[in-house]
Amino acid sequence: MYPLVIGVNSAYAGAMVYMSNVWYTSENRTSFHFYNDLPQWKQMDKMGHMMTSFTEADIIARTLKWAGMSERNSHIYGAIGGFLYQAPIEIFDGFEKSYGASVSDLGANAMGSLLYLSQYLAWQSIRIKLKFSFQPSSLARLRPDVLGSSLSEQILKDYNGQTYWLAFNVNSFFQHKSVPHWINLSIGYSAHNMLYGRDHENIQAGFRPFRQYFLSVDFDFDHVPIKSKLVKTLLYPLNIIHIPFPALEFSNNKFKFHPLYF
Repeated sequence: MYPLVIGVNSAYAGAMVYMSNVWYTSENRTSFHFYNDLPQWKQMDKMGHMMTSFTEADIIARTLKWAGMSERNSHIYGAIGGFLYQAPIEIFDGFEKSYGASVSDLGANAMGSLLYLSQYLAWQSIRIKLKFSFQPSSLARLRPDVLGSSLSEQILKDYNGQTYWLAFNVNSFFQHKSVPHWINLSIGYSAHNMLYGRDHENIQAGFRPFRQYFLSVDFDFDHVPIKSKLVKTLLYPLNIIHIPFPALEFSNNKFKFHPLYF
Protein backbone atom coordinates (compact mmCIF):
# COMPACT_ATOMS: atom_id res chain seq x y z
CA MET A 1 0.00 0.00 0.00
CA TYR A 2 2.78 2.44 0.91
CA PRO A 3 4.36 2.48 -2.59
CA LEU A 4 0.91 3.27 -4.00
CA VAL A 5 0.38 6.17 -1.56
CA ILE A 6 3.89 7.52 -2.19
CA GLY A 7 3.48 7.23 -5.94
CA VAL A 8 0.09 8.95 -6.06
CA ASN A 9 1.17 11.78 -3.76
CA SER A 10 4.41 12.28 -5.69
CA ALA A 11 2.46 12.56 -8.95
CA TYR A 12 0.05 15.01 -7.31
CA ALA A 13 2.92 17.13 -5.95
CA GLY A 14 4.48 17.23 -9.42
CA ALA A 15 1.17 18.30 -10.93
CA MET A 16 0.84 21.11 -8.37
CA VAL A 17 4.36 22.38 -9.11
CA TYR A 18 3.62 22.29 -12.84
CA MET A 19 0.34 24.18 -12.39
CA SER A 20 2.06 26.76 -10.17
CA ASN A 21 4.62 27.46 -12.87
CA VAL A 22 2.27 27.40 -15.87
CA TRP A 23 -1.18 28.56 -14.73
CA TYR A 24 0.00 31.17 -12.23
CA THR A 25 2.39 33.52 -14.03
CA SER A 26 4.99 35.45 -12.05
CA GLU A 27 3.89 38.89 -13.30
CA ASN A 28 0.43 38.42 -11.77
CA ARG A 29 1.69 37.43 -8.34
CA THR A 30 1.63 39.56 -5.19
CA SER A 31 1.74 39.01 -1.43
CA PHE A 32 -0.66 36.44 0.00
CA HIS A 33 -4.16 37.79 0.62
CA PHE A 34 -7.82 36.74 0.84
CA TYR A 35 -10.66 37.61 -1.53
CA ASN A 36 -14.40 37.28 -0.95
CA ASP A 37 -15.88 35.63 -4.05
CA LEU A 38 -18.92 34.15 -2.31
CA PRO A 39 -21.41 36.54 -4.04
CA GLN A 40 -20.13 35.59 -7.51
CA TRP A 41 -21.65 33.28 -10.13
CA LYS A 42 -24.70 32.43 -7.98
CA GLN A 43 -22.34 30.14 -5.99
CA MET A 44 -22.00 27.75 -8.93
CA ASP A 45 -18.23 27.69 -8.43
CA LYS A 46 -18.78 26.55 -4.83
CA MET A 47 -20.82 23.63 -6.12
CA GLY A 48 -17.83 22.77 -8.30
CA HIS A 49 -15.55 22.77 -5.28
CA MET A 50 -17.93 20.50 -3.36
CA MET A 51 -18.23 18.15 -6.31
CA THR A 52 -14.46 17.94 -6.76
CA SER A 53 -13.61 17.23 -3.11
CA PHE A 54 -16.45 14.69 -2.86
CA THR A 55 -15.30 12.87 -6.01
CA GLU A 56 -11.65 12.91 -4.94
CA ALA A 57 -12.64 11.52 -1.53
CA ASP A 58 -14.53 8.70 -3.23
CA ILE A 59 -11.68 7.86 -5.63
CA ILE A 60 -9.06 7.92 -2.84
CA ALA A 61 -11.22 5.74 -0.58
CA ARG A 62 -11.81 3.18 -3.32
CA THR A 63 -8.10 3.11 -4.13
CA LEU A 64 -7.06 2.66 -0.50
CA LYS A 65 -9.63 -0.09 0.01
CA TRP A 66 -8.37 -1.85 -3.14
CA ALA A 67 -4.83 -1.60 -1.74
CA GLY A 68 -5.87 -3.39 1.45
CA MET A 69 -6.82 -0.67 3.93
CA SER A 70 -9.87 -1.31 6.11
CA GLU A 71 -13.16 0.08 4.84
CA ARG A 72 -13.54 2.51 7.74
CA ASN A 73 -10.02 3.92 7.45
CA SER A 74 -10.22 4.14 3.66
CA HIS A 75 -13.31 6.36 3.95
CA ILE A 76 -11.75 8.53 6.65
CA TYR A 77 -8.47 9.03 4.80
CA GLY A 78 -10.35 9.45 1.53
CA ALA A 79 -12.37 12.34 2.97
CA ILE A 80 -9.24 13.95 4.44
CA GLY A 81 -7.44 13.55 1.12
CA GLY A 82 -10.35 15.02 -0.83
CA PHE A 83 -10.05 18.20 1.23
CA LEU A 84 -6.25 18.39 1.33
CA TYR A 85 -5.85 17.84 -2.41
CA GLN A 86 -7.83 21.06 -3.01
CA ALA A 87 -5.99 23.18 -0.43
CA PRO A 88 -2.88 24.03 -2.54
CA ILE A 89 -5.10 25.66 -5.17
CA GLU A 90 -6.28 28.21 -2.60
CA ILE A 91 -2.67 28.86 -1.58
CA PHE A 92 -1.77 29.55 -5.21
CA ASP A 93 -4.85 31.77 -5.61
CA GLY A 94 -3.80 33.75 -2.53
CA PHE A 95 -0.79 35.13 -4.39
CA GLU A 96 -2.76 36.27 -7.48
CA LYS A 97 -3.29 40.02 -7.96
CA SER A 98 -6.74 39.81 -9.56
CA TYR A 99 -8.27 37.63 -6.84
CA GLY A 100 -6.94 35.75 -3.81
CA ALA A 101 -7.50 32.86 -1.44
CA SER A 102 -11.17 32.18 -0.79
CA VAL A 103 -12.46 31.10 2.62
CA SER A 104 -15.76 30.09 1.00
CA ASP A 105 -13.89 27.84 -1.45
CA LEU A 106 -12.19 26.11 1.48
CA GLY A 107 -15.59 25.78 3.13
CA ALA A 108 -17.06 24.22 0.00
CA ASN A 109 -14.14 21.78 -0.18
CA ALA A 110 -14.78 20.80 3.43
CA MET A 111 -18.51 20.37 2.78
CA GLY A 112 -17.81 17.99 -0.11
CA SER A 113 -15.53 15.82 2.01
CA LEU A 114 -17.91 15.93 4.98
CA LEU A 115 -20.86 14.95 2.80
CA TYR A 116 -18.87 11.88 1.82
CA LEU A 117 -17.57 10.92 5.26
CA SER A 118 -20.75 11.65 7.22
CA GLN A 119 -22.71 9.18 5.09
CA TYR A 120 -20.31 6.36 5.81
CA LEU A 121 -20.27 7.16 9.54
CA ALA A 122 -24.08 7.28 9.63
CA TRP A 123 -25.01 4.46 7.24
CA GLN A 124 -21.77 2.59 6.40
CA SER A 125 -22.56 3.33 2.74
CA ILE A 126 -22.75 6.23 0.31
CA ARG A 127 -26.42 6.83 -0.39
CA ILE A 128 -26.18 10.36 -1.79
CA LYS A 129 -23.80 11.19 -4.61
CA LEU A 130 -22.79 14.50 -6.17
CA LYS A 131 -23.06 14.48 -9.97
CA PHE A 132 -22.41 16.87 -12.83
CA SER A 133 -23.86 17.62 -16.24
CA PHE A 134 -23.17 20.21 -18.91
CA GLN A 135 -24.71 21.58 -22.06
CA PRO A 136 -23.17 24.48 -24.01
CA SER A 137 -24.73 27.90 -23.47
CA SER A 138 -25.00 30.77 -25.93
CA LEU A 139 -23.17 33.13 -23.55
CA ALA A 140 -19.68 31.64 -23.84
CA ARG A 141 -19.10 33.23 -27.27
CA LEU A 142 -19.78 36.68 -25.77
CA ARG A 143 -16.92 36.37 -23.27
CA PRO A 144 -14.70 33.46 -24.34
CA ASP A 145 -11.71 34.64 -22.28
CA VAL A 146 -13.68 33.97 -19.07
CA LEU A 147 -16.34 31.44 -20.08
CA GLY A 148 -14.16 29.41 -22.43
CA SER A 149 -13.31 29.47 -26.13
CA SER A 150 -13.54 25.70 -26.69
CA LEU A 151 -15.90 23.01 -25.45
CA SER A 152 -13.31 21.59 -23.05
CA GLU A 153 -12.77 25.06 -21.53
CA GLN A 154 -16.49 25.79 -21.35
CA ILE A 155 -17.17 22.60 -19.41
CA LEU A 156 -14.88 23.96 -16.68
CA LYS A 157 -15.58 27.69 -16.95
CA ASP A 158 -19.08 28.36 -18.26
CA TYR A 159 -21.32 28.17 -15.20
CA ASN A 160 -24.36 28.88 -17.39
CA GLY A 161 -24.07 25.41 -18.90
CA GLN A 162 -23.27 23.48 -15.73
CA THR A 163 -25.73 21.65 -13.49
CA TYR A 164 -24.82 20.00 -10.19
CA TRP A 165 -26.95 17.18 -8.81
CA LEU A 166 -27.61 15.54 -5.46
CA ALA A 167 -28.48 11.97 -6.43
CA PHE A 168 -30.36 10.03 -3.72
CA ASN A 169 -30.36 6.25 -3.98
CA VAL A 170 -34.06 5.60 -3.39
CA ASN A 171 -33.83 1.95 -2.34
CA SER A 172 -31.13 2.70 0.23
CA PHE A 173 -33.64 4.84 2.12
CA PHE A 174 -36.94 3.03 1.55
CA GLN A 175 -35.80 -0.55 0.76
CA HIS A 176 -38.83 -1.44 -1.31
CA LYS A 177 -38.68 -4.45 -3.62
CA SER A 178 -40.57 -2.64 -6.40
CA VAL A 179 -37.85 0.02 -6.65
CA PRO A 180 -34.67 -1.09 -8.46
CA HIS A 181 -31.56 -0.55 -6.34
CA TRP A 182 -29.87 1.33 -9.18
CA ILE A 183 -32.47 4.13 -9.38
CA ASN A 184 -31.62 7.60 -8.05
CA LEU A 185 -33.87 10.57 -7.40
CA SER A 186 -31.85 13.63 -8.40
CA ILE A 187 -32.17 17.27 -7.37
CA GLY A 188 -30.26 19.65 -9.62
CA TYR A 189 -29.01 23.22 -9.25
CA SER A 190 -27.86 25.60 -11.96
CA ALA A 191 -27.92 29.28 -12.88
CA HIS A 192 -28.16 31.24 -16.12
CA ASN A 193 -27.68 34.68 -17.72
CA MET A 194 -24.29 35.18 -16.08
CA LEU A 195 -21.80 36.96 -18.28
CA TYR A 196 -20.03 38.35 -15.21
CA GLY A 197 -19.59 37.09 -11.68
CA ARG A 198 -21.72 39.58 -9.76
CA ASP A 199 -25.40 40.33 -10.30
CA HIS A 200 -25.03 44.11 -10.66
CA GLU A 201 -22.41 43.64 -13.39
CA ASN A 202 -24.76 41.39 -15.34
CA ILE A 203 -27.71 43.77 -14.91
CA GLN A 204 -25.61 46.68 -16.15
CA ALA A 205 -24.75 44.60 -19.23
CA GLY A 206 -28.44 43.88 -19.89
CA PHE A 207 -28.61 40.37 -18.40
CA ARG A 208 -30.77 39.25 -15.50
CA PRO A 209 -29.19 36.20 -13.81
CA PHE A 210 -31.46 33.62 -12.23
CA ARG A 211 -31.22 30.31 -10.41
CA GLN A 212 -32.61 27.02 -11.71
CA TYR A 213 -33.76 23.97 -9.73
CA PHE A 214 -34.43 20.55 -11.26
CA LEU A 215 -36.07 17.29 -10.28
CA SER A 216 -35.12 14.19 -12.25
CA VAL A 217 -34.06 10.54 -11.96
CA ASP A 218 -30.71 8.90 -12.58
CA PHE A 219 -28.74 5.66 -12.44
CA ASP A 220 -26.50 4.50 -9.61
CA PHE A 221 -23.97 2.32 -11.42
CA ASP A 222 -22.56 1.03 -8.14
CA HIS A 223 -25.76 -0.99 -7.81
CA VAL A 224 -26.18 -2.16 -11.38
CA PRO A 225 -26.09 -6.00 -11.21
CA ILE A 226 -22.74 -6.54 -12.97
CA LYS A 227 -20.37 -9.16 -11.57
CA SER A 228 -17.24 -8.10 -13.44
CA LYS A 229 -15.10 -5.78 -11.30
CA LEU A 230 -13.34 -4.53 -14.44
CA VAL A 231 -16.62 -3.51 -16.07
CA LYS A 232 -17.75 -1.81 -12.86
CA THR A 233 -14.47 0.12 -12.73
CA LEU A 234 -14.89 1.20 -16.34
CA LEU A 235 -18.43 2.37 -15.55
CA TYR A 236 -17.27 4.49 -12.61
CA PRO A 237 -17.04 7.78 -14.61
CA LEU A 238 -20.76 7.42 -15.38
CA ASN A 239 -21.43 7.62 -11.64
CA ILE A 240 -20.06 11.17 -11.69
CA ILE A 241 -22.24 12.28 -14.61
CA HIS A 242 -25.99 12.81 -14.55
CA ILE A 243 -27.44 10.59 -17.27
CA PRO A 244 -29.91 12.45 -19.57
CA PHE A 245 -33.47 11.96 -18.33
CA PRO A 246 -36.73 13.92 -18.31
CA ALA A 247 -36.61 16.72 -15.74
CA LEU A 248 -38.88 19.27 -14.13
CA GLU A 249 -37.37 22.76 -13.83
CA PHE A 250 -38.38 25.53 -11.45
CA SER A 251 -37.02 29.00 -12.19
CA ASN A 252 -38.35 32.57 -12.34
CA ASN A 253 -41.37 31.36 -10.31
CA LYS A 254 -42.40 29.03 -13.14
CA PHE A 255 -42.28 25.29 -13.81
CA LYS A 256 -40.95 23.92 -17.08
CA PHE A 257 -40.81 20.31 -18.25
CA HIS A 258 -37.81 19.03 -20.21
CA PRO A 259 -38.44 15.77 -22.13
CA LEU A 260 -34.68 15.16 -21.87
CA TYR A 261 -32.28 17.17 -19.76
CA PHE A 262 -28.55 16.74 -19.38
